[in-house]
Amino acid sequence: MPLKRILSSRWLKVAVFALCLVPVLLLVWKAFNGGLGANPIEFITHATGDWTLRFLCITLSITPLRKLLRLPELVRFRRMLGLFGFFYGCLHFLTWLVVDKFFDWNEILKDVVKRPYITAGFTGFVLLIPLAVTSTTGWIRRMGGKRWQMLHRLIYVTACAGVVHYYWLVKSDIRLPVFYGAIVAVLLAYRLVVSLVKSRKPLPRATGAAAGEPTAS
Repeated sequence: MPLKRILSSRWLKVAVFALCLVPVLLLVWKAFNGGLGANPIEFITHATGDWTLRFLCITLSITPLRKLLRLPELVRFRRMLGLFGFFYGCLHFLTWLVVDKFFDWNEILKDVVKRPYITAGFTGFVLLIPLAVTSTTGWIRRMGGKRWQMLHRLIYVTACAGVVHYYWLVKSDIRLPVFYGAIVAVLLAYRLVVSLVKSRKPLPRATGAAAGEPTAS
């Protein structure tokens, strides 16, 4: 079966959806089987934070992959993967808000203001909210394609904030945040290069009687 046909399959999308649920199901299984270690809150916080960053990186990789591999069908998965990034971001945030801080709003506010790594993480999560809310086709129609695209470029800021949050959080072993940072840097550099190449392309010249008229794109 050709790869493009496989990517267009409805069942593949169902399979990818189920696969995206595996990390949270594993966490639940470990919770019921004593597999969260000596500090369960820290384990869950780190696991959900890691998966948030992973899904953001995977979502950002869809555009370069579909262009480089000439597989436009990959775009079918971008919205779902981005929403799973938001889902794991919510789990990460709620673990901190509910389990760690017990809705102690004074303590939460102090942490957001005084701890830079929490400020960065909170900023990244807040920026994910409008992206999740406006991810539907209806919102694309309401906002118009260009404004919707401009808004959803906030994912670049969110990914960078997530990397900074992780980097400032760890105290010694910075290999993972640096690894995620390198992936995000490559994905953003690709977009920058593509944008620069497009901006330098000469505009088509009008010829003959059609001089001065707009040309079809």
